[in-house]
Order: sequence, then structure tokens, then C-alpha cells
Amino acid sequence: MKLFRTLVAATAAAAITLLGTGAAQAAETAAPGADFTGIAALSNCSASLIRYAESAATDRALVLTNGHCYEGGFLNPGVVLVNRPSSRSITLLRPDSSRAGTVRASRILYGTMTKTDMIVYEVNESYASIRSRLNVTPLTLAKQGPADGAGMAVVSGYWKRIYTCSVQATIPQLREGNWTWQNSIKYQQPGCETIGGTSGSPVVSTTTGEVIGVNNTGNENGERCTLNNPCEVDAGGNITVDQGAAYGQQTWWLYTCLTANRAIDLNKSGCQLPKPARRR
Repeated sequence: MKLFRTLVAATAAAAITLLGTGAAQAAETAAPGADFTGIAALSNCSASLIRYAESAATDRALVLTNGHCYEGGFLNPGVVLVNRPSSRSITLLRPDSSRAGTVRASRILYGTMTKTDMIVYEVNESYASIRSRLNVTPLTLAKQGPADGAGMAVVSGYWKRIYTCSVQATIPQLREGNWTWQNSIKYQQPGCETIGGTSGSPVVSTTTGEVIGVNNTGNENGERCTLNNPCEVDAGGNITVDQGAAYGQQTWWLYTCLTANRAIDLNKSGCQLPKPARRR
């Protein structure tokens, strides 16, 4: 998983030319996924300020990252967090990647590392308040996953770096250690060789600018189904290892569970998000 882990990663990344301060400032309107609009940084991961297509300016704002970026550590398989209190500080960026300011989470609306790998934080102020105070606007969450060949960008607020490539394929099942994810987004290489700290970055459509997934892992050493070395499992159960491959997870499933008031209802008919296990 692309969680920031070592000083070695930081040293290596220091040599990378970061995008943002040059090209983004030069263009009045950047192409989708080409700047840091709506991008956020956590203490150990990347994140993004997101909205649903139907969100109102007065709604409490939402922040998306990975489930494995949870401040309490990795979530065990089958664990689902719902309406969990949180006071996490989140740094928001300007389009040129400079620091705009911080917001604070009030609760985790939903979080899991089962089937997908995401957390949705609700912060303690509205989109309108954030726009007024910090001049930061959110990205919109897409209502469906990306098609193969679609142009995409992984925009990391932790490293202030943008990776661009396209969607290579949708993998039926991805296994890493004890975790299993479904319909994972595989990136076409070269272009999206993500590193530790890019976990939680939004996968942004370079056509629409919408969030079409959340970046979460890659096979680093060519190992089979181990931590930081996910393996692909096809519909027939055949396992493939692709060293250097990187992946993101689906986020559109949130829409299948939304009420008319944009609350997450895991009991809604057609909801595709995992539910918390029943206590016996």
C-alpha cells in the first residue's frame, strides 16, 4: 500500500521535479487533473476535498482518502467504520500546490479496507465556508468507474506531485496480505509509478475532472499477494503478479448508498458498500 513509510522514500522523492508552481500558475484554467484544485494532504497520506454531484454549498464538506490511511492504523478485513468521531487535521492546497490552510474532521462517515479501500471524513464546516475562508473548491465524485483506456491523473497532496497515464484494465479481484479488493483500477505504465505517500490520492479523469477512484497500492518487489505486493485474480481464480503495477479502488459505490439528503444508508436497496459485521 502506498502509505508513507520511510526516510528513504522522502530522500528519493526530493530529487523529483514537482509539478504545480510553474505550469499551474502559468495557465489561468488548467486542464482536468493538471493542478491541485481540491487536493489535500494528511500526516501520512494524500487526500482530496470532494462533493457529490448533488451536494449543496451549505452541506458539510467531505474529504476522501484510503481506509489504510486511518489515524488508528490499518483496518482489519471485514471492519467497517460508520459515523466514527474524528478530529483529524487536514491540509488543503491551492491549485498551484501551495498551502491554503487546514480543516478539521468531525467524524468518519464511512471507512473500510474491504472490497474497496477508502475513508470519507466529514469536516466541521461547509463547502461555502471553506470557499470563503480558504478559496478552495472541491472535486466532484464520478457516478461510475472509469472505462479501460480512459485518461487519468493521480494527484498527490502529500508529495505535491501529479502522475498522468490511462486506465489499463479493471481487475476483478486484487489481493494484498489479508485484504481483498474488487474491480480494482490498474494503471497503464509508464506514467503512474506511484510511491509511498501517494496513498489516498484521488484518481482524476483528465476528461471530466471528476474523481473516478482512489489510489492505494502497487506491487513493489514482484512478490505474490504479500503486503505492498498485491496480486491480480481473474474470474477463473488464476493469479498474476505484475511487478511495478499500480492500482486504485472504486469510489462510485458511495452513490449506491446515498439517501435523498446525501446521507450514507448501508441498508438502502442496491447499496454496494460493505456493511459492518453483525455482532453475535
